Amino acid sequence: MAAREQALPERVTLLGIRHHGPGSARMVAAALAAVRPEVVLVEGPPEGDALLPHVPDLTPPVALLLHDEAEPARAAFWPFAEFSPEWRALRWAHANGVPVRFFDLPAAASLGDDEPPEESGDRPRAALDPLGTLAEAAGFDDPERWWEDVVEHHTDPRDLAEAVAEAMGALREEFADEVDARTLRREAAMRQNVRQALKDVAGPIAVVAGAWHVPALRTLPPASVDAAAVKGLPRRKVSGTWVPWSHGRLASSSGYGAGVASPGWYAHLWECAERGDAVARWFAKACGVLRAEDLPASTASAVEAVRLADALAALRGRPSPGLSEVMEASLAVLCGGDATPLRLVHDQLVVGERLGEVGEGVPTSPLAADLARLGKRLRMTPSASIKPVRFDLRKDTDRERSKLLRRLEVLDVPWGTPDTTRTLGTFAEAWQLHWKPEFAVALAVAARHGTTVESAARTVLVARAGAATRVVDAAEVLARSVGCEIPEAVAAARQALDRCAAAATDAVELLAALPDLATTVRYGSVRGTDPELLRVALHGLLARGAVGLPLACRGVDEDTAERAVKAVEGADEAVRLAADDEHKDTWQRALRALVAMPDAHGLPTGRATRLLWETGALDSDEVAARLHRAVSVAAGATAFVAGFLRGSAALLTADPRLFGVVDEWLTGLSGADFSAALPLLRRAVGDFSPAERRMLGDRVKGTGPGGAVAASDWDEDLAARLADHVRGLLAAAG
Repeated sequence: MAAREQALPERVTLLGIRHHGPGSARMVAAALAAVRPEVVLVEGPPEGDALLPHVPDLTPPVALLLHDEAEPARAAFWPFAEFSPEWRALRWAHANGVPVRFFDLPAAASLGDDEPPEESGDRPRAALDPLGTLAEAAGFDDPERWWEDVVEHHTDPRDLAEAVAEAMGALREEFADEVDARTLRREAAMRQNVRQALKDVAGPIAVVAGAWHVPALRTLPPASVDAAAVKGLPRRKVSGTWVPWSHGRLASSSGYGAGVASPGWYAHLWECAERGDAVARWFAKACGVLRAEDLPASTASAVEAVRLADALAALRGRPSPGLSEVMEASLAVLCGGDATPLRLVHDQLVVGERLGEVGEGVPTSPLAADLARLGKRLRMTPSASIKPVRFDLRKDTDRERSKLLRRLEVLDVPWGTPDTTRTLGTFAEAWQLHWKPEFAVALAVAARHGTTVESAARTVLVARAGAATRVVDAAEVLARSVGCEIPEAVAAARQALDRCAAAATDAVELLAALPDLATTVRYGSVRGTDPELLRVALHGLLARGAVGLPLACRGVDEDTAERAVKAVEGADEAVRLAADDEHKDTWQRALRALVAMPDAHGLPTGRATRLLWETGALDSDEVAARLHRAVSVAAGATAFVAGFLRGSAALLTADPRLFGVVDEWLTGLSGADFSAALPLLRRAVGDFSPAERRMLGDRVKGTGPGGAVAASDWDEDLAARLADHVRGLLAAAG
């Protein structure tokens, strides 16, 4: 100890903890009950002190959210679980009327860093892993397992604090050079707060901090030294609140630096600590998870699993079954050796998706309060797990729910995601609901746009409409405005569409806007918007785009051709959805003109040919003739066939003549030409469904429509050349 340093007064009790460790939580609870401090200091940002009176209104897991008032997107979370030792300290202080404070570096300093703010954590930024190092020294290859053995399976916490402090002290001495500058600043701020507490009270003080920091808090250097260490830190106005958190977000697999591998398991250990039947209750829960999925899981199996877990622990010399023994017993007895049902147990019990709750008295932004009010009125409860829902837009409540989710999408709070895999018709929608804790930050950012969800979404949509410079952007804003049912935004987006369309000269750009517009026309009446006004806009864009399409596909590069073929596909779908007969004829004439254009790129030309064939505008003989003409010329043949192949494979395999034309062209390609054609062909076939690929493969092998290949049709020379070419491709890939 340096001469000018002073030992920490004995009335200060240092409680070195592991974040989110039930063993540490038991140790903190017992130590506080024994010491009866006059003030409790807990690792965390001092700006959160104003929110500590709301602790009794919270149900963990929850997180303290602090953000920069000038830039709300700069935010950070400090999570707490029921089994977090910091949470136990907060609860004990409130239950016993003892002042409690956060005593870490101010959040203003973290939020002002150039690198993104982190969730609160105690893991050093250097490569050193304290738990991993201690576990390795004890002969364990898994830090989590070491922690379970030395802490979680011992209910007597009296000597734990001192033992952990001594171990961390040895590590700090050995790896002193690996402690980073930010950790040193944090510890200087902690010591300053300890000095202040020593001035404020004459009695005992309890300090709850990450075990890694305890060695740095055992002595106090001159106050000037710590003052110099924290001098010049950013000063920002910080606001905050409490937000619900989830066990999944506490897991280290989520990227949380101070996370644990098994928050659900730790919660279970905490809840069963006094009963002593954690393993038996665990298997009862696991059986419930499996039975909920209609999988067999009997009471007798649970009893046998308990016995197996106890036997494994005894064989390994462990004080009681840990998570590894429990999961191995679950795999062997409950899951019959199948890892698939075991993943259900892992996801729902080992990690878990328990979502905390925040009381109504906790301060929040007007926007967040409005969302909470709407959610309560519409009976939409946030959930940490994905929940599929279906809305019937003819029902007022379902329509209001859909409207709310669409407005939140505009505000970058995607509580719901439309399920596009299910087509339910004009009056029904399918959604996937999934609430994530980070949406609280998005709400804080969106609060600058308005005090209600509707007013904030209106502000954003009107601003986007005013900033739109492309037709497709204006059409997208119009579609969102109609879905949100905000008349002012619909009017602004309609004006933006007219403005952008008047300035547009690119036919591909005009056609690219049609899919969004067609959907808007189709659902406009459901959303209270006159669809005929929107249909007029669609027809105007279609007419101009159709006229310019053939020339827009002439003499273009591959990227432009790809844009063009996507525009053709989207426009064709839009025409079938929303255009009248006159404009459907206009589109058919445009496709015919494109097919007849001699210098047009093969990709959109081939796709246009396929679309005309599928609607009956071209018969199979005409298409076969065009395919023959296209493939007889080397230049552009691949692009044409790739464009023609896009779409469903069913019609192609059902027409033997067209299939024969394509097959004859492919088998006639040389090795070099086939290699050059492969990327485009792979992209085209990649759009086929798995069932269509199988059907196409059967047709190629001769086992589909048309029967098997006759022996006389087999060409040994061709087969040998193709085999050599495939071997060459595989060798190049390897």
